[in-house]
Amino acid sequence: MPNRLAASTSPYLLQHADNPVDWWEWTPEAFAQARERDVPVLLSVGYSACHWCHVMAHESFEDADTAAVMNEFFVCIKVDREERPDVDSVYMEATQAMTGHGGWPTTVFLTPDAAPIYCGTYFPPQPRHGMPSFGMVLESIAAAWRERRSEVVEAGQRIVEHLITPRSYGEAAVVSAELLDAGVATLRQSYDRAAGGFDRAPKFPPSMVLEFLLRHHARTGDPDALTMVEHTCERMARGGMYDQLGGGFARYSVDGEWVVPHFEKMLYDNALLLRVYLHLWRETGSTFSRRIAVETADFVVRDLGTPEGGFAAALDADTDGVEGLTYAWTEKQLIDVLGAEDGTWAAALLEVTAEGTFEDGASVLQLRADPGDGDRWAPVRAQLLAARHQRPQPARDDKVVAAWNGLAIAALAEAGALLDAPFYVDAAVAAADHVLRLHMVDGRLRRTSRAGDVGGHAGVLEDYADLAEGLLVLHQVTGQGRWLESAADLLETVSARFGRDDGGFFDTADDAETLLRRPYDPADGPAPSGLAAISGAFLTYAALTGSTRHRDVAESALSTVAALIARAPRAAGWAAAAGEAMLAGPLEIAVAGAAGPRRDALAEAARRSTAPGAVVVVGPPDAEGVPLLAGRVEVDGVPAAYICRNFVCQVPITEPAALAEPLRLRVHVPPGPDGGGSDASVDA
Repeated sequence: MPNRLAASTSPYLLQHADNPVDWWEWTPEAFAQARERDVPVLLSVGYSACHWCHVMAHESFEDADTAAVMNEFFVCIKVDREERPDVDSVYMEATQAMTGHGGWPTTVFLTPDAAPIYCGTYFPPQPRHGMPSFGMVLESIAAAWRERRSEVVEAGQRIVEHLITPRSYGEAAVVSAELLDAGVATLRQSYDRAAGGFDRAPKFPPSMVLEFLLRHHARTGDPDALTMVEHTCERMARGGMYDQLGGGFARYSVDGEWVVPHFEKMLYDNALLLRVYLHLWRETGSTFSRRIAVETADFVVRDLGTPEGGFAAALDADTDGVEGLTYAWTEKQLIDVLGAEDGTWAAALLEVTAEGTFEDGASVLQLRADPGDGDRWAPVRAQLLAARHQRPQPARDDKVVAAWNGLAIAALAEAGALLDAPFYVDAAVAAADHVLRLHMVDGRLRRTSRAGDVGGHAGVLEDYADLAEGLLVLHQVTGQGRWLESAADLLETVSARFGRDDGGFFDTADDAETLLRRPYDPADGPAPSGLAAISGAFLTYAALTGSTRHRDVAESALSTVAALIARAPRAAGWAAAAGEAMLAGPLEIAVAGAAGPRRDALAEAARRSTAPGAVVVVGPPDAEGVPLLAGRVEVDGVPAAYICRNFVCQVPITEPAALAEPLRLRVHVPPGPDGGGSDASVDA
């Protein structure tokens, strides 16, 4: 018989609806039940694409004997971290404070007043590698609650005191050129010059850091910044972490060479990496980067698009309980699909070996070099992808997360504009319409929906920030004022509800559910921090409207993480990228004129600008609701581009070739010891 989770809109919670565990969702009623029964709470936090969450569920939560112990001695609460990032943030910090590490599944035992008393992550069904079994942990906590309660409660209070003590991220400071240079210098020290990236193993795609380095190169011309991006992007997309058949990136590589992935594919990773490869192509003209951008965009639209118009959160790491079952191949399987000649050729090309690079003699496909015969590879790839579609497929977490859809809207809208692919813009528009129509309830943003039903959980800072940025990109690409207006509403809510006295922003609104502490984490995680994302959105809005108030808000927010940018840029890549945009100053480009080839040519040339903070709006003269087009008209009956940098405007330009010089970014070099100085020009 299904438990209480059967009524949830979260696919992760629904995965546990048939457990013998008497699960509750995170509600006041669950804690009231714990107080009434005088038992601790067992909090389990995870997400649907998490491999080890599935493992622990199968080993423990589906086991009747284990469930009986859980039900007798605890009130058991299950939380989807993607649905409740606020709850996840608080108890992940508690777990890290108590154990020195974190991860999912997160297993936390609480008092009935929600104070953590014991924290951990995955626990095996039997003792293993120095870890106690889950059953041992259950019995130990239950006994301690009965026999040493005052000691347990006191320990919990110490953790609470740690949680409510404000964390310091360093003194506030102006985000300067010197500070951003220091961040790049720190990244150089930890860069893996052999395999790319900044970790050894496991290796996560450093999406936010790569965007920072691209912008830094655009502003300064620093060749090493670009080299780190090019090398990392090449190695990631050549290895097994990238899906060589279907496009799109897995969550991370378990090794340092980007060979074997942890197979879940997340919307946020692919939206962020799509923009990185798109921007790298714009910067360098790399056909490889363009191909990866196109294939990733196709993956997002094809495999993550929902019938309602939004984008699903993730594809699972497991297929039928086996990690990587859908994606791994043997040479025999290749030959069975392609025949002996093409199968043997493909095995060599894709590094499918007799020993295997994964498990049970199977290999994850890699493409370390472009095929010498591209005409041969295209049909081979299509045949293999078609054969793979006949295999069992990973489950899809089809909930729509506002923040991650905002990232996808921005990426697809920009891809459509830069690649001249209206299909991507249409997908971005559909997602924006869906989220605004369904997730906005009484003027406030809800975080998730599923199958057209909106969830009850309030949007957090990243939801407002990422959605606002996506709408601002749509405004630029479509020339429609409605997207700018909706973004303005989101930014006003953030200003009114999320602000801190120091100029930064909390992760939850001032009327959100009260937890042990009000979540505030300005560091990037797998996705950009809410503070960094909202800073970027305020800067973009300021450039599109000329609002100095919004620019001032962004500058104040970024100043609160200045020390983090210099000291730990891997945790502040998105804030550093926003800092590059702020430092370069707004570059506003308005292309006004009737639709047609001449306007399209001007727009294409304008969008080649890689200057951080550049905004490009294209539309008819004096378009309603588009501030950058106000008063901008055609010149001598032909479309014209109007360029303003740092609030100083130039004469309108009607020839695309004439745009190159005005879009060249001039980087001021401070005076040296002799008092001399110069303006160094960098193509941007």
